[in-house]
Amino acid sequence: MADAATAGSAGTGTTPVRPRKKIYSQLWFWVIVGIVSGILVGLLAPDFAGETKWLADTFVQMIKVIIGPVIFCTVVVGIASLGNLARAGGLALRALGYFLVMTVIALTLGLLAGNLFQPGAGFEAQPDPSDLAKAGEEAASGGDESGLIPFIQDSLLPHSFFGPFVENSVLQVLVLAILTACAISSLNPALRTRLVGGVESIAQVIFGIIKIIMWAAPVAAFGGMAYTVGQMGPESLANLGMLMLVFWGTCAVFVLGVLGVVSWAAGFNVLKVIRLIKDELLIIVGTSSSESVLPRFLTKLQSAGASKQTVGMVIPTGYSFNLDGTCIYLTLGALFIIQAGGEVLPLGAQIGLALLMVLTSKGAAGVTGAGLVTLAASLQAFGGEFFTPEAIVVGLALIVGIDRVMSEGRALTNAIGNVVATLVIARWNGELDRERLAAVLDDPQLVEADMEAAHGNNADDEEAGTEEAGTEDADSGQAGTAHTETAGSGDRTDRRDKVTAGS
Repeated sequence: MADAATAGSAGTGTTPVRPRKKIYSQLWFWVIVGIVSGILVGLLAPDFAGETKWLADTFVQMIKVIIGPVIFCTVVVGIASLGNLARAGGLALRALGYFLVMTVIALTLGLLAGNLFQPGAGFEAQPDPSDLAKAGEEAASGGDESGLIPFIQDSLLPHSFFGPFVENSVLQVLVLAILTACAISSLNPALRTRLVGGVESIAQVIFGIIKIIMWAAPVAAFGGMAYTVGQMGPESLANLGMLMLVFWGTCAVFVLGVLGVVSWAAGFNVLKVIRLIKDELLIIVGTSSSESVLPRFLTKLQSAGASKQTVGMVIPTGYSFNLDGTCIYLTLGALFIIQAGGEVLPLGAQIGLALLMVLTSKGAAGVTGAGLVTLAASLQAFGGEFFTPEAIVVGLALIVGIDRVMSEGRALTNAIGNVVATLVIARWNGELDRERLAAVLDDPQLVEADMEAAHGNNADDEEAGTEEAGTEDADSGQAGTAHTETAGSGDRTDRRDKVTAGS
């Protein structure tokens, strides 16, 4: 299949995807350079490193500017292009059902790990005064968000049409996008086609903005890692190490065990999927935010063989409803606070807390610090004798110091979980080009043309040539050629037919 892709590209007389460009022209290489440089600066010049956090924050801030429009355009195009609300509804129900099952499994794993290893048992350290103050703020924020009705009114449903875009509320933007898509789907076919085309054009402009912003990813990775290491210091990297070790170990078990089995059942290998998205995972490590790579996932998964309808629905929805790493963090963090306070939470209470967290874990999109607020909201909503306001503040203060390291684990697990979910659900719906996916997992270079055109993946600025190549390849029906869908808007179903015929 990979050979066919190469031959198909060469047959059009255009620039082929391979040979692979030099390593120093790849984004992932410079992200690694940024991460390593950040660690060195954090160790050697911690005072200076403490002033570099703004680099990562600024990058995430710029990415968040276009997250709302990206989700809106992608979901609208994905649903409205179907022209069949029943089909879209079936896709949404499958996705939500999958998310619910994964949420329960992740919460359960967190409880099991907390009870088995008891990372908070015998903990005698006192929280830093500054951490205590920050924890008080997080607890206050969480208290405002607890409960089902506040979740529906404040987190799920928007107060105005443009408000969610201004406030970067992923879940509310998703609701608006679904409503808009349903309205467009009810129009006559000619008008619907024109409107979908218009939204696709807007999406292409937005992806052009992303292409520019992504050049700052290595600098952001440098700033984020320098700040993290500089704040913790070499001698304190082992502080609360047991909690970090248990958390990261549980996330690894979830990814390799649970997601590994799910991937195997769907016909692909989770380790190859991780290799495919290694660039995005490195960016997450540097920025500690899975939102920073959401637009890249939209393009890469479509290029890998999933239909634009499935990708457009599952990825944005998963960013609010499929937060596997956050779920592990919530139950494990809650047990740590109980254990650090010298208390014991009965099994029945643990189950009740986990059921509550099925709700409170939703809507906590993968931004640094969101886990702390969600944990505070969950504990305050649970209330009772186990989680007094004082215990919550002290417990959160103990976690604040290592929250960024744990936030990276949350974001990585969330990201991998959403990628696997998209491929699995696409397989369920018969909207996964399995031959294309197999070829891409064996040779991730096959998606580079699409990624370069949409996001400026390589240092050599050849986007225009790549876009031309993709168009000619798609028109000529060459098998497996990486065609360019700058906004992720190409018709994957037609492409599947071409790949099958060419093969």
